[in-house]
This record gives sequence, structure tokens and C-alpha cells, in this order.
Amino acid sequence: MKYNTLVIEKAEFIILKRLLNVSGFTNENIVGKSVHNLLHELESATILDHDKMPSDVVRINSSVTVVSAQGWEKTFTLVLPKHSDVKKDKISILTPMGAAVIGYAEGDEISWEFPSGKQNFSIKKVVQADEAVKLNVSL
Repeated sequence: MKYNTLVIEKAEFIILKRLLNVSGFTNENIVGKSVHNLLHELESATILDHDKMPSDVVRINSSVTVVSAQGWEKTFTLVLPKHSDVKKDKISILTPMGAAVIGYAEGDEISWEFPSGKQNFSIKKVVQADEAVKLNVSL
């Protein structure tokens, strides 16, 4: 990991904790395991003010390109659950892929459990949303 821990912006950390605590997922399926793993990773995350956030860290509304060890590449926007739309490549932070990438940075390699099995991939590129979009992260 580039920054040794997940790096999360303070307001987004609060949103994530609220979402994860009320999500009602159990550890019995892959989505539940992803939520549980993210909760565990958040315990040791570095929480920063908005103006201290590195620009290469995956955040809510970031556009993210990931490349797998198996050769596939995918670009998507990480969004809150209510804005999720797979057809428009808008992936919820409560999906296995969303939980896997939040707080990681460009160049980080990740190993995460998906419905198809464990996948190894890296974050190739992170592009931050416009400031006006970033501030609209209310639940």
C-alpha cells in the first residue's frame, strides 16, 4: 500500500461508518464479507481533512481504473448506494468492488473476495470528481 493504511476523508469516513453499520449485511455471503472486511480496514485507516487528501486516493465519486492479474481492465465511478447504476459504470461502495477499492491509491495492489472467487488487481488510475460533485455526498 502506498500510504500503509486506507486513507479516508473525514466526512466520507462518517458516511461510510453510518452506511456500514446500518447495512444489515451478515458475514454469510460475499457482499457481507466485503462489508465486514471494509469495516475491519477502517479501524486502522488514516482519516484526513478534505484539504489534506492525496489526489490519487479512491474516494466517493472518484473514477477508478483497475487492472486484474487475469488481464481484465475496468473503469467505473465509485458512488453511494442510491446512485449505483451498473449500466452507467457507477459502482456502489457497498458492493465487493466498491468496498475493495475505497481508500486505496494509484499503484496499490489488492486481493479481495468476489462472487467469482478471490481476485488480485491493481489500481491503475484515479480521477477525482469536480468539487461541486464531491460535496454532494449526503445520504
